[in-house]
Amino acid sequence: MKQLLERHFGKAWLTLVYAFLYLPLVFMIVFSFNSTRQDARFTGFSLRWYEALTRDTKIVEGFWLSLKVAAITGLLSAVLATFAAFVLVRYRRFLGRTIFSGMVNAPLVMPEVIIGLSLLLLAVGAQNLFGWPQRGMLTIILGHTLLGMAYGVVVIQSRLLEMDRSIEDAAMDLGARPHQVFFLITLPNIFQALLAAFLLAFTLSFDDVVISEFLSGPGVNTLPQVIFGYARRGINPTIYAAATLLIVTVTIVIVSYAIWVARATRRREREIAAALKS
Repeated sequence: MKQLLERHFGKAWLTLVYAFLYLPLVFMIVFSFNSTRQDARFTGFSLRWYEALTRDTKIVEGFWLSLKVAAITGLLSAVLATFAAFVLVRYRRFLGRTIFSGMVNAPLVMPEVIIGLSLLLLAVGAQNLFGWPQRGMLTIILGHTLLGMAYGVVVIQSRLLEMDRSIEDAAMDLGARPHQVFFLITLPNIFQALLAAFLLAFTLSFDDVVISEFLSGPGVNTLPQVIFGYARRGINPTIYAAATLLIVTVTIVIVSYAIWVARATRRREREIAAALKS
C-alpha cells in the first residue's frame, strides 16, 4: 500500500492541481452553449449567446480596442525591453546602472493598483499642465507598456546572457560596425526571445483590468473592462461566449508558437550537426 501510494501520489496531486485550474474553464465553455441563462443546470445546446455576442456593440468595440492596445503595447514593450536588456547585459558599469536596473524591474514587484494610481496622477498632472494627453487609448498603451517592458526585459536579458559572444567578436574582427553586429548577429540570435516578450506583453495588456480602469477615459473601455462590468451586474452568458472564443484563440496561438519553436530548434540542430561534419 505504501509503495502504491508513493508511486501514484505525484500523479494524483498533479491531476488535482490541473482539475482545480482548468475545470472552471471547462464549466464556462460548456455553459456558453447553454440554451438558457441558468448557470447551475445545462438545459440544452444552443448558439444563442454567440449570436448575442455579435450584436453586443460594447463587447465588439472593447475587443477591437483591446486588440489594438495589446498589439501596440507588445511591439513597444519588445523594442524598449531589447534596448534595456542590451544595456544591462553588455554594459556592466555605467553611471546610474543600479537606479536604472531598479526602475526597470520595479513594475514586477509593485502592485498594479499602485502603478495605475501613480500613472493616473501623472496623466492628470500632465493634462492640467500641458493639456495633453487625454485619458483614453494612448494612456492605456503607455501604462501597459510600462508593465510589459519589465517582463520583456527578464526574457530578453536571460537570452542575451546565454548567447555566445564569440560570434559578435568574430564579426567585429572581420570589420563589422557595432550597429551591424547588433542587427545582423545579435538580433537574429535573440529573435525567439523578442517574440516571447511580444507575446507576453500582448497577453498582459489584453488581460489587464486594473491599469486600464485607472487610465481609460469616458467611452473608452477594453474588453476585460466590459466583461468585468457585466459580471458585476449578474450572470450574462454572453461573457461565457466571449471568454470561450478568447480561450480558443489563445490556445491556437500558443500551440502554433510552440510548434514553430520546436521546428526552428530542430532545424538549427541539424544545421549545427551538418556544419560540424563538414
